[in-house]
Amino acid sequence: MKPSRAFLAPFLLALASVCAGLLTGCASAPPPPKAPVQQAFLHDSLFKAPKQAVDVSRVFALSPQMLKYVDQDIVGQLRSKGARQGLLDALYNKQELRLEYESSMTRNASEAFDARQGNCLSLVIMTAAFAKHLDLPLRYQSVYVDEFWTRSEGVFVLSGHVNLSLGRRMMDQRNVVGDPDLLTVDFVPAEERRFQRNRVIEESSILAMYLNNRAAETMLAGELDEAYAWVREALVQEPKLLAAYNTLAVLYRRAGHAAEAEAPLRYVLAQEPANAQAMSNLALILRDLGRSAESETLLARLKELQPYPPYRYFDLGVLAMHAADFKSAKEYFDKEIARSAYVPEFHFWAALASYGLGDLSAARKQMGMAVDNSNTNKDRATYSAKLDWLNAQQRTRMR
Repeated sequence: MKPSRAFLAPFLLALASVCAGLLTGCASAPPPPKAPVQQAFLHDSLFKAPKQAVDVSRVFALSPQMLKYVDQDIVGQLRSKGARQGLLDALYNKQELRLEYESSMTRNASEAFDARQGNCLSLVIMTAAFAKHLDLPLRYQSVYVDEFWTRSEGVFVLSGHVNLSLGRRMMDQRNVVGDPDLLTVDFVPAEERRFQRNRVIEESSILAMYLNNRAAETMLAGELDEAYAWVREALVQEPKLLAAYNTLAVLYRRAGHAAEAEAPLRYVLAQEPANAQAMSNLALILRDLGRSAESETLLARLKELQPYPPYRYFDLGVLAMHAADFKSAKEYFDKEIARSAYVPEFHFWAALASYGLGDLSAARKQMGMAVDNSNTNKDRATYSAKLDWLNAQQRTRMR
Protein backbone atom coordinates (compact mmCIF):
# COMPACT_ATOMS: atom_id res chain seq x y z
CA MET A 1 0.00 0.00 0.00
CA LYS A 2 1.26 3.46 -0.79
CA PRO A 3 0.55 6.38 0.81
CA SER A 4 -4.63 13.78 -5.08
CA ARG A 5 -9.45 17.55 -7.65
CA ALA A 6 -10.75 19.71 -10.24
CA PHE A 7 -11.99 22.99 -8.81
CA LEU A 8 -15.68 22.94 -7.97
CA ALA A 9 -15.80 19.29 -8.83
CA PRO A 10 -16.32 16.45 -6.33
CA PHE A 11 -16.01 16.71 -2.57
CA LEU A 12 -12.85 15.74 -0.77
CA LEU A 13 -12.58 13.30 2.13
CA ALA A 14 -9.67 12.54 4.42
CA LEU A 15 -9.31 8.94 5.53
CA ALA A 16 -6.78 6.92 7.45
CA SER A 17 -5.08 4.49 5.10
CA VAL A 18 -2.83 3.06 7.69
CA CYS A 19 0.17 0.76 7.66
CA ALA A 20 1.58 -0.96 10.69
CA GLY A 21 5.09 -0.08 11.70
CA LEU A 22 5.81 -1.97 14.90
CA LEU A 23 8.47 -0.44 17.13
CA THR A 24 9.29 -0.85 20.79
CA GLY A 25 7.32 1.55 22.91
CA CYS A 26 6.18 2.14 26.45
CA ALA A 27 2.92 2.97 28.12
CA SER A 28 2.09 6.65 28.23
CA ALA A 29 0.37 8.75 30.87
CA PRO A 30 -3.43 8.89 30.74
CA PRO A 31 -4.58 11.48 28.19
CA PRO A 32 -6.20 14.69 29.39
CA PRO A 33 -10.00 14.79 29.26
CA LYS A 34 -11.43 15.86 25.90
CA ALA A 35 -13.82 18.70 25.26
CA PRO A 36 -17.12 17.26 24.03
CA VAL A 37 -18.05 17.59 20.38
CA GLN A 38 -20.02 20.75 19.72
CA GLN A 39 -23.65 19.69 19.53
CA ALA A 40 -24.39 22.55 17.12
CA PHE A 41 -22.67 20.55 14.38
CA LEU A 42 -24.88 17.49 14.88
CA HIS A 43 -28.39 17.26 13.43
CA ASP A 44 -29.78 13.88 14.44
CA SER A 45 -33.29 14.75 13.28
CA LEU A 46 -32.14 14.84 9.64
CA PHE A 47 -31.36 11.11 9.60
CA LYS A 48 -33.11 7.89 10.51
CA ALA A 49 -31.71 5.57 13.14
CA PRO A 50 -29.16 3.16 11.63
CA LYS A 51 -30.19 -0.42 10.93
CA GLN A 52 -27.53 -1.51 13.41
CA ALA A 53 -26.26 0.70 16.21
CA VAL A 54 -22.58 1.60 16.16
CA ASP A 55 -20.88 -0.44 18.90
CA VAL A 56 -17.34 0.77 19.52
CA SER A 57 -16.66 -2.13 21.88
CA ARG A 58 -16.53 -4.43 18.84
CA VAL A 59 -13.64 -2.61 17.15
CA PHE A 60 -10.84 -4.18 19.20
CA ALA A 61 -12.82 -7.18 20.49
CA LEU A 62 -11.32 -10.65 20.03
CA SER A 63 -13.67 -13.24 18.55
CA PRO A 64 -13.70 -16.84 19.84
CA GLN A 65 -11.63 -17.81 16.79
CA MET A 66 -9.04 -15.16 17.64
CA LEU A 67 -8.88 -16.31 21.26
CA LYS A 68 -8.35 -19.89 20.13
CA TYR A 69 -5.61 -18.75 17.76
CA VAL A 70 -3.66 -16.78 20.35
CA ASP A 71 -4.31 -19.00 23.40
CA GLN A 72 -3.95 -22.40 21.71
CA ASP A 73 -2.70 -22.39 18.12
CA ILE A 74 0.38 -20.18 18.59
CA VAL A 75 0.95 -20.54 22.33
CA GLY A 76 4.10 -22.59 21.71
CA GLN A 77 5.88 -19.92 19.73
CA LEU A 78 4.72 -17.20 22.12
CA ARG A 79 6.54 -19.09 24.86
CA SER A 80 9.64 -19.92 22.85
CA LYS A 81 10.10 -16.55 21.11
CA GLY A 82 8.51 -14.24 23.65
CA ALA A 83 5.05 -12.75 23.27
CA ARG A 84 6.04 -9.86 21.02
CA GLN A 85 8.21 -11.70 18.51
CA GLY A 86 5.97 -14.75 18.56
CA LEU A 87 2.89 -12.65 17.81
CA LEU A 88 4.51 -10.76 14.96
CA ASP A 89 5.88 -13.92 13.38
CA ALA A 90 2.47 -15.57 13.62
CA LEU A 91 0.59 -12.63 12.12
CA TYR A 92 2.93 -11.44 9.42
CA ASN A 93 5.00 -14.45 8.38
CA LYS A 94 3.66 -15.64 5.01
CA GLN A 95 3.95 -19.24 6.18
CA GLU A 96 1.66 -18.56 9.13
CA LEU A 97 -1.60 -16.56 9.00
CA ARG A 98 -0.94 -15.25 5.46
CA LEU A 99 -2.50 -11.83 5.92
CA GLU A 100 -3.00 -9.86 2.71
CA TYR A 101 -3.47 -6.15 2.07
CA GLU A 102 -6.96 -5.28 0.75
CA SER A 103 -8.46 -1.81 0.96
CA SER A 104 -12.06 -2.13 -0.22
CA MET A 105 -13.34 -1.60 3.34
CA THR A 106 -12.07 -0.87 6.83
CA ARG A 107 -12.54 -3.95 9.00
CA ASN A 108 -12.51 -4.26 12.77
CA ALA A 109 -10.16 -6.71 14.48
CA SER A 110 -12.29 -9.83 14.16
CA GLU A 111 -13.37 -9.05 10.58
CA ALA A 112 -9.75 -8.62 9.50
CA PHE A 113 -8.81 -11.89 11.19
CA ASP A 114 -11.68 -13.82 9.62
CA ALA A 115 -10.98 -12.42 6.14
CA ARG A 116 -7.20 -12.78 6.54
CA GLN A 117 -6.97 -9.38 4.88
CA GLY A 118 -7.66 -5.72 5.42
CA ASN A 119 -6.37 -2.25 4.79
CA CYS A 120 -3.54 -1.11 6.99
CA LEU A 121 -5.78 0.50 9.62
CA SER A 122 -7.63 -2.79 9.98
CA LEU A 123 -4.37 -4.69 10.42
CA VAL A 124 -3.14 -2.19 13.01
CA ILE A 125 -6.38 -2.62 14.95
CA MET A 126 -6.16 -6.41 14.76
CA THR A 127 -2.52 -6.40 15.87
CA ALA A 128 -3.34 -4.06 18.75
CA ALA A 129 -6.22 -6.30 19.84
CA PHE A 130 -3.90 -9.29 20.11
CA ALA A 131 -1.19 -7.20 21.78
CA LYS A 132 -3.59 -5.96 24.46
CA HIS A 133 -4.73 -9.51 25.12
CA LEU A 134 -1.08 -10.45 25.69
CA ASP A 135 -0.46 -7.39 27.90
CA LEU A 136 2.12 -5.99 25.48
CA PRO A 137 2.79 -2.26 25.89
CA LEU A 138 1.75 -0.36 22.79
CA ARG A 139 1.36 3.10 21.38
CA TYR A 140 -0.02 4.54 18.15
CA GLN A 141 1.67 7.11 15.95
CA SER A 142 0.55 9.34 13.11
CA VAL A 143 3.14 9.41 10.33
CA TYR A 144 3.78 12.45 8.15
CA VAL A 145 3.68 11.35 4.50
CA ASP A 146 3.19 12.97 1.12
CA GLU A 147 -0.43 13.49 0.11
CA PHE A 148 -1.93 10.44 -1.58
CA TRP A 149 -5.24 10.93 -3.37
CA THR A 150 -7.68 8.49 -4.93
CA ARG A 151 -11.14 9.03 -6.41
CA SER A 152 -14.27 6.99 -5.76
CA GLU A 153 -17.91 7.65 -6.66
CA GLY A 154 -17.13 11.25 -7.62
CA VAL A 155 -15.37 11.97 -4.33
CA PHE A 156 -11.65 12.57 -3.90
CA VAL A 157 -10.17 10.70 -0.94
CA LEU A 158 -6.99 11.78 0.85
CA SER A 159 -5.28 8.94 2.68
CA GLY A 160 -3.29 9.36 5.88
CA HIS A 161 -0.84 7.02 7.59
CA VAL A 162 -0.33 5.73 11.14
CA ASN A 163 1.68 2.98 12.76
CA LEU A 164 1.75 0.96 15.96
CA SER A 165 4.58 0.62 18.47
CA LEU A 166 4.97 -2.56 20.53
CA GLY A 167 7.16 -3.09 23.56
CA ARG A 168 7.97 -6.25 25.50
CA ARG A 169 6.06 -7.35 28.57
CA MET A 170 7.88 -6.89 31.84
CA MET A 171 8.15 -10.68 32.23
CA ASP A 172 9.86 -10.84 28.81
CA GLN A 173 12.44 -8.14 29.56
CA ARG A 174 15.87 -9.68 29.47
CA ASN A 175 19.30 -8.95 28.10
CA VAL A 176 19.76 -11.19 25.10
CA VAL A 177 22.56 -10.59 22.61
CA GLY A 178 21.01 -9.80 19.26
CA ASP A 179 17.52 -9.19 20.62
CA PRO A 180 16.51 -6.08 18.64
CA ASP A 181 15.15 -2.99 20.32
CA LEU A 182 13.05 -2.18 17.26
CA LEU A 183 10.71 -4.58 15.53
CA THR A 184 9.03 -3.39 12.35
CA VAL A 185 6.36 -4.88 10.14
CA ASP A 186 4.92 -2.76 7.37
CA PHE A 187 3.42 -2.96 3.90
CA VAL A 188 5.54 0.07 3.02
CA PRO A 189 9.14 -0.92 2.10
CA ALA A 190 11.71 -0.17 4.79
CA GLU A 191 13.67 2.23 2.57
CA GLU A 192 10.55 4.40 2.19
CA ARG A 193 10.13 4.63 5.99
CA ARG A 194 13.69 5.60 6.90
CA PHE A 195 13.15 9.34 7.18
CA GLN A 196 9.50 9.45 8.15
CA ARG A 197 8.49 11.71 11.03
CA ASN A 198 5.66 10.87 13.35
CA ARG A 199 3.80 11.91 16.48
CA VAL A 200 2.19 9.81 19.19
CA ILE A 201 -1.61 9.70 19.14
CA GLU A 202 -4.17 8.18 21.51
CA GLU A 203 -6.17 5.04 20.91
CA SER A 204 -9.27 7.24 20.77
CA SER A 205 -7.83 8.79 17.61
CA ILE A 206 -7.32 5.36 16.04
CA LEU A 207 -10.88 4.45 16.99
CA ALA A 208 -12.22 7.70 15.52
CA MET A 209 -10.24 7.13 12.31
CA TYR A 210 -11.84 3.71 11.99
CA LEU A 211 -15.31 5.19 12.56
CA ASN A 212 -14.64 8.00 10.08
CA ASN A 213 -13.46 5.52 7.46
CA ARG A 214 -16.62 3.45 7.92
CA ALA A 215 -18.68 6.65 7.62
CA ALA A 216 -17.04 7.51 4.31
CA GLU A 217 -17.36 3.95 3.00
CA THR A 218 -21.06 3.66 3.85
CA MET A 219 -21.74 7.14 2.47
CA LEU A 220 -20.10 6.28 -0.85
CA ALA A 221 -22.29 3.16 -0.90
CA GLY A 222 -25.36 5.40 -0.59
CA GLU A 223 -26.18 4.40 3.00
CA LEU A 224 -26.50 7.93 4.37
CA ASP A 225 -28.28 7.13 7.64
CA GLU A 226 -25.64 4.53 8.50
CA ALA A 227 -22.90 6.98 7.55
CA TYR A 228 -24.27 9.63 9.91
CA ALA A 229 -24.22 7.18 12.80
CA TRP A 230 -20.59 6.30 12.07
CA VAL A 231 -19.31 9.87 11.72
CA ARG A 232 -21.31 11.05 14.73
CA GLU A 233 -19.63 8.43 16.88
CA ALA A 234 -16.23 9.36 15.43
CA LEU A 235 -16.70 12.92 16.68
CA VAL A 236 -17.91 11.71 20.07
CA GLN A 237 -14.82 9.53 20.45
CA GLU A 238 -12.35 12.18 19.24
CA PRO A 239 -13.69 15.74 18.86
CA LYS A 240 -10.26 16.87 17.61
CA LEU A 241 -10.35 14.67 14.48
CA LEU A 242 -10.82 17.36 11.84
CA ALA A 243 -11.23 14.79 9.07
CA ALA A 244 -14.50 13.71 10.68
CA TYR A 245 -15.92 17.26 10.52
CA ASN A 246 -15.08 17.26 6.83
CA THR A 247 -16.82 13.90 6.37
CA LEU A 248 -19.85 15.23 8.25
CA ALA A 249 -20.06 18.21 5.90
CA VAL A 250 -19.78 16.02 2.80
CA LEU A 251 -22.54 13.81 4.19
CA TYR A 252 -24.84 16.75 4.89
CA ARG A 253 -24.49 17.95 1.30
CA ARG A 254 -25.07 14.48 -0.13
CA ALA A 255 -28.22 14.25 1.97
CA GLY A 256 -29.45 17.60 0.62
CA HIS A 257 -28.62 19.70 3.68
CA ALA A 258 -26.04 22.17 2.34
CA ALA A 259 -26.80 24.82 4.97
CA GLU A 260 -25.88 22.43 7.80
CA ALA A 261 -22.57 21.61 6.07
CA GLU A 262 -21.14 25.11 6.41
CA ALA A 263 -20.49 25.21 10.17
CA PRO A 264 -18.31 22.05 10.40
CA LEU A 265 -16.14 23.32 7.53
CA ARG A 266 -15.82 26.76 9.12
CA TYR A 267 -14.70 25.01 12.28
CA VAL A 268 -11.99 23.08 10.42
CA LEU A 269 -10.71 26.25 8.75
CA ALA A 270 -10.63 28.04 12.10
CA GLN A 271 -8.19 25.37 13.29
CA GLU A 272 -6.31 24.98 9.98
CA PRO A 273 -6.80 28.02 7.71
CA ALA A 274 -4.89 26.34 4.85
CA ASN A 275 -6.83 23.05 4.92
CA ALA A 276 -7.39 22.42 1.19
CA GLN A 277 -10.10 19.80 1.68
CA ALA A 278 -12.25 22.01 3.89
CA MET A 279 -11.64 25.04 1.67
CA SER A 280 -12.64 23.21 -1.51
CA ASN A 281 -15.72 21.71 0.12
CA LEU A 282 -16.78 25.05 1.60
CA ALA A 283 -16.48 26.68 -1.84
CA LEU A 284 -18.94 24.09 -3.14
CA ILE A 285 -21.31 24.67 -0.24
CA LEU A 286 -21.26 28.44 -0.70
CA ARG A 287 -22.02 28.01 -4.39
CA ASP A 288 -24.94 25.73 -3.50
CA LEU A 289 -26.23 28.41 -1.13
CA GLY A 290 -26.07 31.08 -3.84
CA ARG A 291 -23.11 32.91 -2.29
CA SER A 292 -21.00 32.95 -5.45
CA ALA A 293 -18.71 35.84 -4.50
CA GLU A 294 -17.62 34.10 -1.29
CA SER A 295 -17.14 30.87 -3.20
CA GLU A 296 -14.93 32.54 -5.82
CA THR A 297 -12.81 34.16 -3.10
CA LEU A 298 -12.16 30.77 -1.55
CA LEU A 299 -11.36 29.23 -4.93
CA ALA A 300 -8.79 31.95 -5.63
CA ARG A 301 -7.13 31.21 -2.31
CA LEU A 302 -7.29 27.50 -3.04
CA LYS A 303 -5.61 27.94 -6.41
CA GLU A 304 -2.71 29.68 -4.67
CA LEU A 305 -2.34 26.73 -2.32
CA GLN A 306 -2.89 24.06 -4.97
CA PRO A 307 -2.36 25.35 -8.52
CA TYR A 308 -2.51 21.86 -10.03
CA PRO A 309 -5.08 19.94 -8.00
CA PRO A 310 -5.15 16.14 -7.73
CA TYR A 311 -6.29 14.32 -10.88
CA ARG A 312 -5.98 17.51 -12.98
CA TYR A 313 -3.53 15.96 -15.46
CA PHE A 314 -5.42 12.67 -15.37
CA ASP A 315 -8.70 14.31 -16.36
CA LEU A 316 -6.95 16.15 -19.20
CA GLY A 317 -5.49 12.83 -20.30
CA VAL A 318 -8.91 11.19 -20.40
CA LEU A 319 -10.25 14.07 -22.51
CA ALA A 320 -7.32 13.59 -24.90
CA MET A 321 -8.09 9.86 -25.08
CA HIS A 322 -11.68 10.60 -26.08
CA ALA A 323 -10.28 12.79 -28.87
CA ALA A 324 -7.95 9.91 -29.91
CA ASP A 325 -4.95 12.16 -29.14
CA PHE A 326 -2.93 9.34 -27.62
CA LYS A 327 0.36 11.25 -27.57
CA SER A 328 -1.03 14.12 -25.47
CA ALA A 329 -2.93 11.67 -23.29
CA LYS A 330 0.24 9.71 -22.53
CA GLU A 331 2.05 12.93 -21.61
CA TYR A 332 -0.72 13.94 -19.20
CA PHE A 333 -0.85 10.50 -17.58
CA ASP A 334 2.93 10.52 -17.17
CA LYS A 335 2.68 13.88 -15.37
CA GLU A 336 0.07 12.50 -12.98
CA ILE A 337 2.13 9.37 -12.34
CA ALA A 338 5.20 11.52 -11.67
CA ARG A 339 3.52 13.03 -8.61
CA SER A 340 1.42 10.04 -7.52
CA ALA A 341 3.02 6.83 -8.69
CA TYR A 342 0.90 4.34 -6.76
CA VAL A 343 -2.60 4.96 -8.13
CA PRO A 344 -3.42 1.94 -10.35
CA GLU A 345 -5.97 3.90 -12.38
CA PHE A 346 -3.22 6.19 -13.67
CA HIS A 347 -1.13 3.26 -14.88
CA PHE A 348 -4.16 1.61 -16.47
CA TRP A 349 -4.92 4.67 -18.58
CA ALA A 350 -1.24 5.15 -19.42
CA ALA A 351 -1.32 1.57 -20.70
CA LEU A 352 -4.33 2.37 -22.90
CA ALA A 353 -2.58 5.45 -24.29
CA SER A 354 0.56 3.43 -25.01
CA TYR A 355 -1.52 0.80 -26.77
CA GLY A 356 -3.16 3.53 -28.83
CA LEU A 357 0.33 4.67 -29.87
CA GLY A 358 1.19 1.12 -30.92
CA ASP A 359 3.71 0.65 -28.10
CA LEU A 360 2.67 -2.76 -26.80
CA SER A 361 5.75 -3.13 -24.60
CA ALA A 362 5.02 0.11 -22.72
CA ALA A 363 1.35 -0.85 -22.47
CA ARG A 364 2.25 -4.17 -20.85
CA LYS A 365 4.63 -2.45 -18.43
CA GLN A 366 2.04 0.11 -17.33
CA MET A 367 -0.68 -2.52 -16.98
CA GLY A 368 1.67 -4.60 -14.86
CA MET A 369 2.18 -1.58 -12.59
CA ALA A 370 -1.60 -1.18 -12.36
CA VAL A 371 -1.78 -4.77 -11.11
CA ASP A 372 1.10 -4.30 -8.68
CA ASN A 373 -0.43 -1.17 -7.16
CA SER A 374 -3.99 -2.48 -6.88
CA ASN A 375 -5.35 -2.37 -3.34
CA THR A 376 -8.60 -4.28 -3.83
CA ASN A 377 -9.33 -7.78 -5.07
CA LYS A 378 -11.69 -6.38 -7.70
CA ASP A 379 -9.09 -4.00 -9.17
CA ARG A 380 -6.43 -6.68 -9.08
CA ALA A 381 -8.63 -9.10 -11.01
CA THR A 382 -9.67 -6.45 -13.56
CA TYR A 383 -6.15 -5.26 -14.33
CA SER A 384 -4.76 -8.80 -14.33
CA ALA A 385 -7.28 -9.77 -17.01
CA LYS A 386 -6.24 -6.76 -19.10
CA LEU A 387 -2.58 -7.68 -18.66
CA ASP A 388 -3.27 -11.26 -19.72
CA TRP A 389 -4.91 -9.93 -22.88
CA LEU A 390 -1.91 -7.69 -23.66
CA ASN A 391 0.46 -10.59 -23.06
CA ALA A 392 -1.56 -12.68 -25.50
CA GLN A 393 -1.27 -9.88 -28.06
CA GLN A 394 2.49 -9.85 -27.55
CA ARG A 395 2.74 -13.60 -28.10
CA THR A 396 0.65 -13.32 -31.27
CA ARG A 397 3.00 -10.66 -32.66
CA MET A 398 6.05 -12.80 -31.93
CA ARG A 399 4.78 -15.78 -33.96
